[in-house]
Amino acid sequence: MFKKVFIASALCATLVTSAMAADRVSIGTGGTGGLFYVIGAGISESINKHMDNTTARAEVTGASVENNHRVAAGQMTLGLSSSSTLYEAKNGQGPFKVSGPLDVAGIAYLYPAVLQIATKSGTGVNSFEELKGKRVSMGPPGSNAAVLATRLLQEYGVFKDITPRFLSYNEGVKALINGQVDATVVLAGAPTASLIDLDSQTDMKLLSAKIEKLESLIQKYPFYQAYSLPVGTYPDQTSPVTMINDPAILFTSGKEDQSTVYNITKAIFDNLDELGQIHPQAKAISLKTAKYTPIALHPGAKKYFDEVSGK
Repeated sequence: MFKKVFIASALCATLVTSAMAADRVSIGTGGTGGLFYVIGAGISESINKHMDNTTARAEVTGASVENNHRVAAGQMTLGLSSSSTLYEAKNGQGPFKVSGPLDVAGIAYLYPAVLQIATKSGTGVNSFEELKGKRVSMGPPGSNAAVLATRLLQEYGVFKDITPRFLSYNEGVKALINGQVDATVVLAGAPTASLIDLDSQTDMKLLSAKIEKLESLIQKYPFYQAYSLPVGTYPDQTSPVTMINDPAILFTSGKEDQSTVYNITKAIFDNLDELGQIHPQAKAISLKTAKYTPIALHPGAKKYFDEVSGK
């Protein structure tokens, strides 16, 4: 009996030790209805499948700002963030002025989040200059969409002359269809559902920015990027649309172990075909763009990308 008890105790101890030895990777995302959560869940699946002795889990959060605080504090291993918010966190700007700079590091550019400003026939709006005196849905109050749209309209010198409305993307589309606003703003991967819906119901037009305006904006806010929506992104779009991009970035703490970050990066980017199945926007995640983060890459991620690029 003593021998049986000893063996059982040893087995339990082994199981407990194995469970304790498993590395846990927590990923800060956003709300369950958002793309951050969907992509974060896909990344956790890649890590669970392709990293030995590791358990990863996507966690619901308040998105970019909260993720930066919690990753820097060591409460989470990874986080998803807009490029602009990650840059501000690293440099102690914007919502991080009180906390000061956070010790965060990039892992990878994931996918573009493009500012799209839509109007329709009959509004008299064919350019950004013609928004003067018009009603514009700017996106939800306090959102990255509203901030970015404000900055772009200021670049054009028309922001003071518009009547802003702060509506959700779906509400903004409905308001445009009903004639309650003259243009509506969406910051998302393209094509996005709300604008597909708008295009199906009206003669939708997307405003295209002048490259010199975007270059001026990027000089002031270096975390943004110029981006071109190709013809046919939406069914009735017959010409390219030049706009600004505030991409989604995967990041970690600057203190995170190099080998851990290397293995995480490898698990994701060696298996992009699997990750691309979870959502159409996940297909935009690519080795070609992965290194274009607004802050320095973590040494573990850099090591992986240097290896696969042959450097």
